[in-house]
Amino acid sequence: MLYLRFKIQNYNMATENRGNFSSKIGVILATVGTAVGLGNVWRFPYVVGDNGGGAFLLVYVGALLLLGIPGVIAEFIIGRHSHANAVDSFKKIAPGTKWHWIGYSGVLAGFLIMGYYAVVVGWTLEYLVQACLGNLSGLTTEQYGEMFNQFAAHPFLPLIWTLIAMLVSTFVVARGVSGGIEKASNVLMPTFFIIILIMVGHSFFLPAAKEGMLYLFTPNFSELKPVAILIAIGQTFFSLSLGMGCLITYSSYFKKDVKLPKTAAQVVSIDAMVAVLSAMIIFPAVFSFGMQPEQGPSLVFKVLPNVFQQMPVGTLWGILFYALLFIAAITSLISLHEVVTAYLHENSSLNRRKSAYLVTFLVMVLAVFASLSFGELSHITLFGKTIFDLLDFFTASILLPVGGFFISIFVGWYLDKRIIAAELRIKHPKAHLIIKGYIFMLRVIVPTCIFAVFLYSILG
Repeated sequence: MLYLRFKIQNYNMATENRGNFSSKIGVILATVGTAVGLGNVWRFPYVVGDNGGGAFLLVYVGALLLLGIPGVIAEFIIGRHSHANAVDSFKKIAPGTKWHWIGYSGVLAGFLIMGYYAVVVGWTLEYLVQACLGNLSGLTTEQYGEMFNQFAAHPFLPLIWTLIAMLVSTFVVARGVSGGIEKASNVLMPTFFIIILIMVGHSFFLPAAKEGMLYLFTPNFSELKPVAILIAIGQTFFSLSLGMGCLITYSSYFKKDVKLPKTAAQVVSIDAMVAVLSAMIIFPAVFSFGMQPEQGPSLVFKVLPNVFQQMPVGTLWGILFYALLFIAAITSLISLHEVVTAYLHENSSLNRRKSAYLVTFLVMVLAVFASLSFGELSHITLFGKTIFDLLDFFTASILLPVGGFFISIFVGWYLDKRIIAAELRIKHPKAHLIIKGYIFMLRVIVPTCIFAVFLYSILG
């Protein structure tokens, strides 16, 4: 009984002193930092290249409008109304039910994603340092590929960079919401936008800038395969961090004056803009120097170093690009870290700092196996996938779609309409019709599309 009373008191103290974002611009920058990550700068350009350029871009924008904004708002409603972490939010809104398992799925997804995502963040640090040292020049395309393969397979070096990345995120998360996450976002995100705009401006002066831009913005529906629609939906959820508890956790720190629909629209718009700007950097570059736009995931680490070395002042552009990539990656890593840390802190006797460091220790244990799957443990496979690939597949293809599906069902079918209306606070003569339309999307359109993506990921 004494233990139970202590645990309840500890929980109440943790939830009452959770903190909030101190300003509206802090809300936007921090939440954009959650959404903007490797999915925008690394994944989006090669997905566009694999699926026909401009036509895919239109499909992607449609997916953002129909699924992205409703999905973000749904997670905002849960987080802001509960003012709790990804698990306890469901316990508070739906006590005595099993809905909190959605929260556990999000926390698990966040932890497992960190296990391999932190490794990739470490790669960006390695390439940033190599670019600063001038070591990303003078090699052939094959040598760049060999350079990356040797680095990824090294037993210790990638883990050193992974640990540095985790310690950076730990330092930020341990300092709390306004003192850590918000302050870091207020510095990192403006720096990110300055760098990306400089690089886009530079792209306009490359020899094949026109061809690259035409490829990106000219719809060619003859090259658009039906499966591209599912890929666009999957990219939407991957890019916006839907279904992994990040947006629920961050919105639990929103004050009541934050307008959820407006904030969701701003976050989705900026996220899409970053993805397009990233493509505007990469496509003129690959067209200018004889590369192919559908190079796949190897584009960033095996192809672009060769592109940068052919540019005037190529070392500078390499440094800027990998700095851009690192900022995008570390802000997302911080948000994933916060999901797990917030849950641990608010459900144990550990303070925030100790919780953050414990999460880092556990993630590093997982990261060791993920990193070594490129070298010493490459022979260990399950369903034909290495440990790294299995973590990627299980989270991106199973946990995230399942989480997004049930969050949509929860808000659309279970949550009281009065709560939805109170959180949305739409001031319009036909507000009730807008809310009905939104609920219909959550009940029918969003889960149907997510289910289709889920089947494609599993069976396709």
